Amino acid sequence: MFEPPRHADDPVAPQPPERVMRISPMDMRQQRFKSAMRGYDRTDVVAFLTEAADDYEHAMREIDRLRGDLMRMEALLAEHRQRENNLRDTLLTANRLSEELKESAQTEGKLILREAQGRADVLIQKAQVRLDELDHDCNELKLRRRDAEGSVEGVIQALYRALEFMRDQDQSRSEEKILLHRPRQADQTAIQNKAMAPEVRDERKASS
Repeated sequence: MFEPPRHADDPVAPQPPERVMRISPMDMRQQRFKSAMRGYDRTDVVAFLTEAADDYEHAMREIDRLRGDLMRMEALLAEHRQRENNLRDTLLTANRLSEELKESAQTEGKLILREAQGRADVLIQKAQVRLDELDHDCNELKLRRRDAEGSVEGVIQALYRALEFMRDQDQSRSEEKILLHRPRQADQTAIQNKAMAPEVRDERKASS
């Protein structure tokens, strides 16, 4: 006897026992009754049994057809239920994988964020060290500039004093040249004497 598959959610219902047919349509057609006094008409009985056998055979064929349809429907239902179970398992697996991927993504994201923060801290430290170095270099350049400005100012002052000294020297030399080119009193007298007439020179000599 065929027992249809039950779904996990279906309530368990008792199955009625299958009835075994003890008389077949062939038996009904071949059945012969004994003759008796005041019995039924043989022709009517045979005609009735033949018609009943035909209906009985048709009913059995219909039952077989319905049983085949039922078996196909039960097989199709079992296939759909199997697909439903597979789909439910797939959904559960997908949800589990989604949760695992979510947790993995969160863990990886935290790790990436931690690494990025570590790199940022290292870069900030390097930038701070570089900033301190630049600040130190800037202060050193300021000191060098101040020293250079003081040196240049000292050089300028030295050059200015040298220039003043040279100007004074030039002025002194110019005055000396003027004095050198100016004739002395004796020289002027000699020149004047030379320019005088001989008579005048003699008179001056005589008077002196």
